Amino acid sequence: MELIIITGLSGAGKSIAIKSLEDMGYFCIDNLPVSLLPKVVEMGSLSENKLDRIGVVIDIRGRTFFRELEKELRFLEEGSITHRIIFLEASDAVLIRRYKETRRTHPLSVEKGIAESISEERRLLQPIRERADLVIDTSDYPIDRLREDLRRHLTGMGSPGVIQLVVMSFGYKYGIPLDADIVFDIRFLPNPYWVAELKDLDGFDQRVIDYATKKREARKFLRDFQKLLDYIVPLYAKEGKAFLTLAIGCTGGRHRSVAVAELLSQHLREAGYPVFTRHRDVERG
Repeated sequence: MELIIITGLSGAGKSIAIKSLEDMGYFCIDNLPVSLLPKVVEMGSLSENKLDRIGVVIDIRGRTFFRELEKELRFLEEGSITHRIIFLEASDAVLIRRYKETRRTHPLSVEKGIAESISEERRLLQPIRERADLVIDTSDYPIDRLREDLRRHLTGMGSPGVIQLVVMSFGYKYGIPLDADIVFDIRFLPNPYWVAELKDLDGFDQRVIDYATKKREARKFLRDFQKLLDYIVPLYAKEGKAFLTLAIGCTGGRHRSVAVAELLSQHLREAGYPVFTRHRDVERG
């Protein structure tokens, strides 16, 4: 059995996520009380049901969430039940905007305003966030991209030792990606932005790639970085990590980071890993 637990901040996209799992063939339950988790697992294991893939949403709406969650997670671990926790979050400003647009009330907003409720929920959920196998910041996510990313992340999830890699480029002037496991700053490479004939191109263009990586130091960096990834990615997989997000950043996220992210993605694919490449800021930089 493969069990996916969707959790996270209210308004971050959990309903969309669970519907996406349903579309992928998972048996799904929204707003499941934590105490019923063993019953769901037991039900799925019965021969007449035999549910191989189950997805559940467990969050702040279940009032016993915090008292019982740790115990039930231990139950899953002791029973050797393959499970993954996906935690969805977003910035305060985006969550507030979403609540205003939908005119819904926050689950904790009986005596508090929206901003205060979001802050309290973020604090309460921090322990489960730290245990999550995957954290996705949906602040700038259109619905279709969240569905696509979930589908890609879940590829091979149930197989021990299989790790899904996400290599993304970004621009530091737009902020560091909150869902990244490893962030690497490559602003030390030559910047094509200052070359007139390269400024309006992007990191997919071979001329930009050649310029950013032409120096001996740049070529040595790429070789050494690839060796580092060859060493550490299997270690992450060995420890049971299902997803690893590597974020490569330059100033605007258009030239150097795109070029290096593409080169690293190609190297990792050739090494046999499933890789999804994402360029967050290429259209902005």
